[in-house]
Amino acid sequence: MSRFSADEITEAYAAFHEKVATFQESGDWHGYADLFTEDALYVERAMGTFRGREEIRAWSVRTMTSYPGRVMTGFPLTWQVVDPDAARLVCEVGNPMPDPGDGTMLSEPNITIMTYAGDGLFSYEEDVYNPLRFHAMAVRWAQIAAEHGRAEDDVLAFLEKFGPRG
Repeated sequence: MSRFSADEITEAYAAFHEKVATFQESGDWHGYADLFTEDALYVERAMGTFRGREEIRAWSVRTMTSYPGRVMTGFPLTWQVVDPDAARLVCEVGNPMPDPGDGTMLSEPNITIMTYAGDGLFSYEEDVYNPLRFHAMAVRWAQIAAEHGRAEDDVLAFLEKFGPRG
């Protein structure tokens, strides 16, 4: 018998996801790490493994307050499944970007694996995606935004560093 029901895990992740939406809307990601246990493990395939709330906090604030994380418009769920025996929820999350100036809509999905620890907290998150596709999307968005005068300084710096060389 599982320590947590599928309903409890689903409800906890829904609350987690709602809080993430408030961080995205406000631009303040400091509280994100507080959705995890003190000893949580966060595996981000392109950026590393983060152990504990403070490493998760430093990574999430740095990543989500600079381009491309800063401009994502939300993180819509496409689907999710729950395995209560493993206290695990797996879902597909979209990472849509806003219109860069010409009506183009860009998004790359990731698969997120969460382990629930009780009391509304998660002890593990892993994001699985193709970093090359995500990077190509970020470069394309930055190019279009720059062409339409909608690129802020961090977008232009990203484009200078990672964009195609002429």
